Amino acid sequence: MSDARPVPVLLLISAPSGAGKTTVCEQLLATTPSLTRAVTCTTRRPRGSERDGVDYHFLAPEEFERRIDALEFLEYATVYGRRYGTLRAEVLGRLRAGQDLLLNIDVQGAASVRTLAAVEPELRRSLVSVFLMPPSLDELERRLVGRGQDSPDAIHRRLMAARSEMTHWRQFDYLIVSDGIPETLRRLKAIYEAEKMRQFRAVLPVAKSVATTAEQTRNETP
Repeated sequence: MSDARPVPVLLLISAPSGAGKTTVCEQLLATTPSLTRAVTCTTRRPRGSERDGVDYHFLAPEEFERRIDALEFLEYATVYGRRYGTLRAEVLGRLRAGQDLLLNIDVQGAASVRTLAAVEPELRRSLVSVFLMPPSLDELERRLVGRGQDSPDAIHRRLMAARSEMTHWRQFDYLIVSDGIPETLRRLKAIYEAEKMRQFRAVLPVAKSVATTAEQTRNETP
């Protein structure tokens, strides 16, 4: 019992584009000091003040492909012509260090993580998956148009992709209908805090004390 360690949380959050996933993940990290994020890899160029190793691991396409061939990725995907992926070493290293970790990935990536977790005990014990569902496709379209970042054709493609992604919600542990950032953030925090209290994650001082007392009793018995 004395060698037991708490089981950290690997909080995986996925959603269709425009459902508010990136914003709510940023706010969750900003307001939850015990939770850190996995730094993902990408083949796109840095934007603005983004820093290599902090915001992303920026890789050349050839290096990204080499790492795929070497089975170094926990999950990876091509999004609008750019590669994105999460390194297995990044995730497992932090979990083994006892850190609670946030993964912000798409539905395809979430499926890859679940597949690996089925045969990887460390991932399986830590993984908690949440799907953020927009209230409706009409509301999702309104949000995408309101962002002003995409052409009508791009918005149409995103909506078609979202329609397909939304059918996968039953594959996640939790479902949140994302009807506003503050409420979605509150619900995510509730899930995280509840998962932290799951009995299999705990290492109780009383358990160690009982084990020590039992050992002392055996040693003192004539």
